[in-house]
Amino acid sequence: MLEEAMAAIAEDGLAALTMSALADRLGTSGGHILYYFGSKDRLLLEALRWSEAALTEQRRALLAGRTAPARKLDRFLQLYLPQGPRDPRWMLWIELWARAGSNEPLRTAQEELDQGWLDDLAALLVQGAATGAFTAEDGADRAGELLALLDGLSTRVVLGQRGADRRGALASARSAARRLVGTA
Repeated sequence: MLEEAMAAIAEDGLAALTMSALADRLGTSGGHILYYFGSKDRLLLEALRWSEAALTEQRRALLAGRTAPARKLDRFLQLYLPQGPRDPRWMLWIELWARAGSNEPLRTAQEELDQGWLDDLAALLVQGAATGAFTAEDGADRAGELLALLDGLSTRVVLGQRGADRRGALASARSAARRLVGTA
């Protein structure tokens, strides 16, 4: 159900999605969807949490691996960036950001989901500095800066802005990461 909701939101946006249209896609009733989610905001949030749970597993597995910190950082960047325009998981983020400013539960959820990415990246940068792989000592600060840059690059890619694609965004992210964390 959440996978289909994510696809529907990515295709047409949350504003255009109706519970009855989603129910038709799922072969169920609008009332059934409303029973489980209650609102489109709740549906958006649950779809995003579902998507992020899968990414968290992937992220934690790559960070736990026995790979050099620089390679882990590169894989982190690849995992973070969207696959291309209208990437379904990133469309959920775009929709969430549009609503979070005036919706406290969505803002709180956004902060919690962001914190997982920030904590994992900061830990990687601190670990890399401790082993001499990175020269920057302030991993937590650098993690916040790098994630802000990644959000900007990702938004350009997912919205399909002219000249913005995954390959270029990854090249920019790698270049910025080298400057921000330094390499030994």
